Amino acid sequence: MTDSDDTVRVWLVERTYSDDEQNVVVLTYATPDGEQYFRKERSLTSFSDVRDTTAAVDAAPENLGTTAPDDREAYAAEARRMAAEHDPGDVI
Repeated sequence: MTDSDDTVRVWLVERTYSDDEQNVVVLTYATPDGEQYFRKERSLTSFSDVRDTTAAVDAAPENLGTTAPDDREAYAAEARRMAAEHDPGDVI
């Protein structure tokens, strides 16, 4: 949890392109235990559209999903690595 009990800190674990739509990047953040994830989709509308991707975000608990069992270990390892190497606001 973060300083506020209203949010959960999640760390960037995966950045992929959407299979369904062109020019959409899917950012996946996860809790350090890998149990829950938060996904953001970001369209790449133009080269001048600058929106930073940070090492971590704070998400409302109701916006978190349960990570698939096959992904939990990898998400946990990457979330812990990101937390150890970066401050939450670091641009990745």
